[in-house]
Amino acid sequence: MLKTINVRTSKRNELLDITSEVRRIVRESGVKSGICVLYCPHTTAALTVNENADPSVRLDINEHLSELVPADRHYRHLEGNADSHIKSVLVGPSITLIVEDGDIVLGTWQGIFFCEFDGPRSRRVYVKVMEG
Repeated sequence: MLKTINVRTSKRNELLDITSEVRRIVRESGVKSGICVLYCPHTTAALTVNENADPSVRLDINEHLSELVPADRHYRHLEGNADSHIKSVLVGPSITLIVEDGDIVLGTWQGIFFCEFDGPRSRRVYVKVMEG
């Protein structure tokens, strides 16, 4: 079963918590034990698992990625979003999660984040839940 989460971002760089949408899809799938694969089909966005208890963590991640890969460097890519492509490579396009007892397995403070590096945009995340 392949499902899609539609994400609408409002800033050039932001991390959006999509944990509840992923949980809903996994629960509705009926899979009790297996894996859930999330995939981001965009070259200027990514997915990650990190702390979702303190919103300042998201701000810190974005701030330091922007320091590491500044938007105003001289890049060969002329569309004005080369930094977004590089940030996407650093974070990565996919996540694999364990499904047990019909739910995703996350640590106490963990959440799933869609990472926007070239917004605002309308984006998609593909979710594949497999028994196993």
